[in-house]
Amino acid sequence: MAEVLKGKPVADAIKAELTKKVGDLKAKGIAPKLGIIRVGARPDDLFYEGGAKKTCIAVGMDSQVFEYPENIDQAAFEAAVIEVGAKKDVNGILMFSPLPKHLDERKIRTLIPVEKDVDCLTLGGAAKVFTDDATGFPPCTPTACMEMLHHYGITLKGKRCVVVGRSMVVGKPLSMLLLREHGTVTICHSRTQDLPGVCREAEILIAAVGRAKMINADFVKPGQIVIDVGINADPDNPGKYCGDVDFASVEPVVEKITPVPAGVGSVTTSVLCKQTIMACELQNG
Repeated sequence: MAEVLKGKPVADAIKAELTKKVGDLKAKGIAPKLGIIRVGARPDDLFYEGGAKKTCIAVGMDSQVFEYPENIDQAAFEAAVIEVGAKKDVNGILMFSPLPKHLDERKIRTLIPVEKDVDCLTLGGAAKVFTDDATGFPPCTPTACMEMLHHYGITLKGKRCVVVGRSMVVGKPLSMLLLREHGTVTICHSRTQDLPGVCREAEILIAAVGRAKMINADFVKPGQIVIDVGINADPDNPGKYCGDVDFASVEPVVEKITPVPAGVGSVTTSVLCKQTIMACELQNG
């Protein structure tokens, strides 16, 4: 039986640290604030928004939702994003993506100030992450993976790390974060030859491919640590969620594994608040 690495203890530890930081900042007359930009009302956006607001309240920081109708036109939304970005009391900005198809998301992302880009939506933010600039903020999900590894005392130096998935949301930035800590990283994708064999070579295997239960017992070996980033509708249990890892077949084989739900995903809103507070500190010297 593997040790199950749950997200709640990690999130609780981060929130305890942030509560103290917010208190210290407020004592200096500084109030960190997260701005959330949402177009329309997709259920998954609303769910994440609710969690983010709840975490903000828990650590004592402010948040504000800037909600716009789904049919807002390009010019009006560009003006709205510029207005939010210019607000001096907003230190970090989260914009839900994807935007409705009639909006030019690539252009709109450029309007978010890089210093307030706490979820790596801008090219400038990505450049900072990929050049090891500590003033840049990686996307919250890969950062949550790193928080999990740190909390559970898993060292990366010299370890063989395999990341399944090459998106700019998780796979690529996570690989950069693993490299920062001297992991030896292999990035896999749909055209990787003998994917199960490559995955079995890993000491730390991270699944971020977006396919329900794709990583099964054929992909793993005893002694591995498996981090499951996926969140998918469970094909075997309607109305429930599962990860990219087939937990039932993998868990008996490996040494440590994160569950879905209650794993990496439960840490992301704490990371969002942490990076907003870091942005606030940088903006206030």
